[in-house]
Amino acid sequence: MADAKQPQLEDKNKPEVEDELAGSEAPLLEHLIELRKRLINCAIAIVVLMVGCFLVSKNIFDILLGPYRGVYASDPTHTIELIYTAPQELFFTELNLAFFGAIFLGFPFLASQIYLFMAPGLYKHERKALVPYLIATPVFFVLGALMVYFTVLPMALHFFAGMETEEIKLVPRVSEYLGFAMTLILAFGICFQLPVVLTLLAQIDLVNVEMLKKGRRYAVVGILIVAALITPPDPISQIGLALPMYALYELAILSVRVVQKRREAKLAAENAELSGSSSE
Repeated sequence: MADAKQPQLEDKNKPEVEDELAGSEAPLLEHLIELRKRLINCAIAIVVLMVGCFLVSKNIFDILLGPYRGVYASDPTHTIELIYTAPQELFFTELNLAFFGAIFLGFPFLASQIYLFMAPGLYKHERKALVPYLIATPVFFVLGALMVYFTVLPMALHFFAGMETEEIKLVPRVSEYLGFAMTLILAFGICFQLPVVLTLLAQIDLVNVEMLKKGRRYAVVGILIVAALITPPDPISQIGLALPMYALYELAILSVRVVQKRREAKLAAENAELSGSSSE
């Protein structure tokens, strides 16, 4: 009698499976067309945001100058000034500020475009599973930027300003200071995606807790290499990125453990349900 009921269960679930797979078998040309559409949307968003950010580039500059002002906040005799040494330098610096502002403000939209490109090829439950990560991605990006602005950048500037003498004063070029600040903010924002990426890989069963634990020593080496490559060549910035990244790696292990336990509990419930139905 159990054998008679089993085919009925399979037939009942078949339309649902086919519905979940609908759209995932699109040919390569359709995927390329969809990719072009998403890239065009991203480019339009960046250009529009760049125009808006260029109009308020001086306000963005004032915000990024905050940590530099903080270095000399207790010294009223020190003049807060930056210089530029080429006629076109300030103009191109404002363009860079506009591009930085566009990337920073448009990051949630860029992440959503990546999700919309991937969504047609995923199962329904996989699409639902991606939504929390879509929310977490900009949150961790902003957390990385805030850590730079309030912790790492002031520490680095205090370190460099401490090297001043009576004859040698720190008067940075505007392009170099802003390039330093923007590089750190974007680098930290991207690297803070580590727990999001690892948890997402665990969600699709590509990594597990045991793999991450065994890979700790390799992760440390990789983190140090990444910190050395994407930050300016000073020890404060590199250590300031390496330590949070390792902490995020440990956080990812905890998050992957939660995902793994949920998957095991779900599989156990499904197996119990199947065994119960077959015994009937």
